[in-house]
Amino acid sequence: MHRWLERPADYLTVWQAMQAFTATRTADTPDVIWVCEHAPVYTLGQAGRPEHVLCAGDIPVVHTDRGGQVTYHGPGQVVAYSLIDLRRAGMYVKEYVAWLEEAAIRTLAELGVPDACRQPGRPGVYLVDSHSGLPAKIAALGVKIRSGCAYHGVALNVDLDLAPFAGINPCGYEGLATTDVARAGGRADLIEAGDRLAAHIAARFRPA
Repeated sequence: MHRWLERPADYLTVWQAMQAFTATRTADTPDVIWVCEHAPVYTLGQAGRPEHVLCAGDIPVVHTDRGGQVTYHGPGQVVAYSLIDLRRAGMYVKEYVAWLEEAAIRTLAELGVPDACRQPGRPGVYLVDSHSGLPAKIAALGVKIRSGCAYHGVALNVDLDLAPFAGINPCGYEGLATTDVARAGGRADLIEAGDRLAAHIAARFRPA
């Protein structure tokens, strides 16, 4: 059900391809998951506030049509774009978002990071520091629904330079820490992470 895109994948090219796929799909079009690793880019959600981009530097900022605020994509992070017919699956958006989070949590457990969790009121997946009790985000998600079909998806930090997150308020939260599988002591294999993440997402839907 999933396939890898060229690495690194250009964000604008992938976004436009998702839009085109969704606009032309029919009731019989199989669901698919595209897995990729992007060149460095900041993406600002449809209702995102530009002030959450603190210092973009040389990293491009793309205003996109997904939900959510601002996030960073770059080498060492795997992104699973799930192009899913939610009406056919009988799934509501809130349930779908919870499933994307669950897929990331299950993937992290298999990679040796068993303590990933949700945070009330904050979409995504987090690790909580055992000393400070503060959360650090390890997976972000954003979706767009058009005519009952979803696109965009979930990004999982595997082994990347976290410094670009300092140029933004991640997901609109000032001072929110970020982390990745490598720093959490898990198996930081990008391909394994992407394959596992896509498989967990696909388990709920009709295979291609």
